[in-house]
Amino acid sequence: MSHLAIYVISDSLGETAEQVAKASISQFDMTEYEIKRYSYVLDEENLMDILRLAKDENSIILYTLVNLKFVECLVKFCSENNIPNVDLLSDLINCIALRTNTAPRREPGAIRKLDEQYFKRVEAIEFAVKYDDGKDPKGLEKADLVLIGISRTSKTPLSMYLANKNIKVANIPLVPEAQAPKELFEVNPRKIVGLTNSPQKLNQIRTERLKALGLSSSANYASYQRILEEISYAEDIMRRIGCPIINVSNKAIEETAGIILDVMKKNGIKIYKD
Repeated sequence: MSHLAIYVISDSLGETAEQVAKASISQFDMTEYEIKRYSYVLDEENLMDILRLAKDENSIILYTLVNLKFVECLVKFCSENNIPNVDLLSDLINCIALRTNTAPRREPGAIRKLDEQYFKRVEAIEFAVKYDDGKDPKGLEKADLVLIGISRTSKTPLSMYLANKNIKVANIPLVPEAQAPKELFEVNPRKIVGLTNSPQKLNQIRTERLKALGLSSSANYASYQRILEEISYAEDIMRRIGCPIINVSNKAIEETAGIILDVMKKNGIKIYKD
């Protein structure tokens, strides 16, 4: 049995095609074979160089190419040189197009771009968790966006919501008894958004929070006087920074997030494509 060369040609990584090759070859009792993977084949000259190499061997070509010109070129060359070849994408793409009545993008590396978006989202979520509630002020300089506000102004839910849009968010609680971190005043004010709420809404939310914790609703945390002091303290800091202030009272997370995204666009802050 002559040595078999399986050529895997892809406009992306070619990992899927290589795995198909390995799964197929495992069905045979043979050791005289080699899988040669060629990734990111994005120009015709490179493709032809690979095909000429395959011509000189006992080869099979397995490919995942979305560029129709490249596919036609490969099929023509293989037909002229009697090289068996398998297209792993075109039939399925055509079936999907037929069933959905939509045209494929035929964009090389599309799945890799989707993977990159996924990992950016995961990175942003991990960032939001790591720098939630002022855990580490050093993260402020790395953030795409910094949210500041007193307790119960939706800082954490908004951080997580925006993280799912690939935005790295850090948030800092503003408490009269605790000095705001110096790093906050070193951040570009255009990257900072202040959050506030109405005293009535905060009283209601905090009272329910105390009940959930089994604590007395008369605690200072929920008192109007305390809430007014916190709001005054926080808004004073926000004015010093010069950042926009959003009142989240009676706003859904999605609505507040939409306002924040508009502010970021207006301020020229990069927003990652979802």
